[in-house]
Amino acid sequence: MARLAVGGRSEAGFTLIDTICVVAIFAILAGISVPAFQNLTEGYKLGQSLREVERELQSARLKAVTSNRPLRLRFNCPAAGQYRIVELIGTPSVPAAEDGAANRCQESTYPTPAADNNPLTRPNHDGPMRRLPTGITFSAANTLEFWPDGTVHQQNGATLPWPVIPAAGTSVTLAKGAVTKRIDVNGVGKITLVRQ
Repeated sequence: MARLAVGGRSEAGFTLIDTICVVAIFAILAGISVPAFQNLTEGYKLGQSLREVERELQSARLKAVTSNRPLRLRFNCPAAGQYRIVELIGTPSVPAAEDGAANRCQESTYPTPAADNNPLTRPNHDGPMRRLPTGITFSAANTLEFWPDGTVHQQNGATLPWPVIPAAGTSVTLAKGAVTKRIDVNGVGKITLVRQ
């Protein structure tokens, strides 16, 4: 209720202390909610990156089957946080020396799309270079090889051809700080996002 001061004027309104208290409450609420919002957006970025890597795995498997050529998905190639589908040069039992070259993931050396589609001038099925957003890394990811029969193989020492991934499978793990998410891949080509 407004009080009337002498002279008929109202004294309704906020004092300086009322205003300072309201501003302090808003500052406290903002201080609590901003970190929670940042954690939410960082989790979203990690989840989005995980789905993009999963799509690239699915794409590599499909492309290997449809092109009737073994393809590899290389991680941290040529640099950390980068990944690319590359066609195996040679055969799984006898890969060509170029396939293991340090520049194998370089788009400047092996462009996408290939200059021609001649099977004598491989590779013809390399994909574009993909990059994880800043702050997201592969904490566990080995090169995977997809064969035309749909199976998935993983390097195991110097054994050629690479053995099929065991029944327990393998994981591609992405991390952002202390938070990690993973994709499981088994030898028959099942690729699963793991909900954590």
